[in-house]
Parts: sequence; C-alpha cells; structure tokens
Amino acid sequence: MKNGISLAVALLVLLVLAIASIRLGTVSVSFRDIWASLLHEPNKSMFIVNEIRLPRMFTGILAGFGLAAGGVILQSLVRNPLASPDVIGITKGAGFTAATVIFLFPKAPNYMLPAAAFVGAFAAFIILLLVSRRLTLAPASLALVGVAVGALFQAGTQYLIVNHPTDINMALLWMAGSLWGRRWDHVLSLLPWMAVLLPIVWRNYAKLDILQLGDETVTSLGVRIARQRFWLLLLAVSLAGISVSAVGAIGFVGLIAPHISRRIVGSRHQWLIPLAALIGADLMLFGDCLGRILIIPREVLLGAKVRDLRKQHGLSEEQLGEKTGFKFSYIGSLERGEANISLKNRKRQIAPTML
Repeated sequence: MKNGISLAVALLVLLVLAIASIRLGTVSVSFRDIWASLLHEPNKSMFIVNEIRLPRMFTGILAGFGLAAGGVILQSLVRNPLASPDVIGITKGAGFTAATVIFLFPKAPNYMLPAAAFVGAFAAFIILLLVSRRLTLAPASLALVGVAVGALFQAGTQYLIVNHPTDINMALLWMAGSLWGRRWDHVLSLLPWMAVLLPIVWRNYAKLDILQLGDETVTSLGVRIARQRFWLLLLAVSLAGISVSAVGAIGFVGLIAPHISRRIVGSRHQWLIPLAALIGADLMLFGDCLGRILIIPREVLLGAKVRDLRKQHGLSEEQLGEKTGFKFSYIGSLERGEANISLKNRKRQIAPTML
C-alpha cells in the first residue's frame, strides 16, 4: 500500500511539472491557451505550445525514464548506490563521439549528432565488456574498468576542445546537457526505445533482486551470473545511450533518482524501477523549469557543467564567452540572442532558450 501511494504521488508530481513545463518561460502561457493549443484551436500561443514546449516536455520525460532506469540497473550490478552511467564510461563515450562530429564534421546533418552519441555509448560498453569479461563482469571490475574507460574518452574530448578552441560553442552546450531546441523528432527517436526497453527492464526485477545476494549464493542457485550481468548491462547501456544521445551528457538523473527511490521503497526492484523512472522524469522537468525561470531571460543549462568545463581549461568567464559566443553569468548560465517570431501577424520578441 505504501509503495503504491509513493508511485501515485510521483505520478501526480510529474503531471504538475508537465503543466508547469508548458506554461512557464519568458512567455507565460495561460491555461486557456494551453487547452486551446492541445485541441489545435488557433490562438496566439499555439506555436509555442505545440512546436516548442510540448516536444521539450516529452523529451525530458522519456529521457528521465531512460536515465533513471539505466541507473537502477547499474547500481544493482555494481552494488553501489552511488553508481551511474558515468561510472562505466557511457556518458563519456557518447560525449567523445558527439564532440568528434561537432569539431571534425561541422556540416554533418543534424541526425548525425545523436547517432554518433549512441555509437559512442556502445563503444564504451564494448571496451568495458572486453576488458571485464575475463573477470566474469564482477561488480568491482565493472566500476574500476568503467572509470578507466570514461577517463580515456574524457581525455579524447579534452584533446578535441583544446585543438578547436573557436568551435566549442555547440560542444559545450551538448556536454552540459539541455532540453533546449528539442523537437518532435527527438521524441520519436526516444519513444520506441522506451516503449520496448522499459517493460523488459521491469520484467527482470526478480533477477536484479537475486543478484543482490552475492556471487556465491547466486551461483549456488543455478543462475549463470555472467550471462545475466551481460544482458542487464546491455539494457542499461541501451537506455542510457539513447537518452544521452537526445538530451546531452546529463549525468545526475541516473545517480540521484535510483538513490531517492531506494530510500522510499527499499531495494525490491518491482517497486524501485517504476518509482525511479517517475522520479527521473520529475527531476528532468523540475530542473528544466527552474533553469528557464531562475534568471529570465537567461537559462541555466540542465546539466550545469559549464563551470566545471571553464575550470578544467583555466578560462575566465569572459574568455570562455569570447570563445563560444555566449555570455556567461556568475552561476554558469548563458544568454542567447532573441528571435522574432510572428504569431497571427503580430511580432513578439522571444528568447528561444526560454520557450
């Protein structure tokens, strides 16, 4: 009963945040206009709601589901509540291949960036698998080898940034992670994966519970532990990889959502997986809404890693702004130029990052 109430509360919070995500921003949309836009009745906010905020909201929800569910699997396999896709290098691998496309193929089609990120995530997985397989994919080996793989890809990304200092604007935006500019094609790229993978993850809740008993106990029960870890790890990589390819290198959701859920419903994966997925979506929408309204008309990046990147390269905020074309505030936000959007023959000044 208690676990069911927790799921209901998380779902209710998600609905509230979904409405807030559609309504809030530089241009505040009334509930009347939201309803009219959903019914495709012409109104002054129809373009903002249907073409900008709705796909942004759905992308955040689906990516939150994937990152959180992937985080649950990884934390169970590594047996560490502080594990996340970053621990085994998935996010770093996706970031490296995305940076490669941005820097070396600047005229590549738009679909190449998420495709490259997905390939990078699986490249990290393959390297992890080849190195850890001799150790039967033991939890300690997954964590240690994953850290090494992540450091390798991170070094490659840093090399690209240092050698292309005038072209780092898009790379910084992607590596920080954001829902800005997400469209319906991002939703459609996530939806089939989540519709297939999330039920499969939930159906394996009993296997995840058994793996918590320890290798000797699990082996004595007749479970082929290395095989089970391989398939579960593949599920986690798929979920994290496709999510990162759509929203950028956002790492905190896969870490925090499972940890919060475990404190609420315990370690039974039958309840942990769905609650973590809902909380992951809640965190994505909450962070996105907060970033849009905190310093209007500026937007704080969802990944909040701009400050880290600035420190790593020893650049001041002014120097980083000169290199990227962005104006950074003291908390790591960015300001973009305004765009004229004509709605019903009426021009409005709208900051695209805040829509």
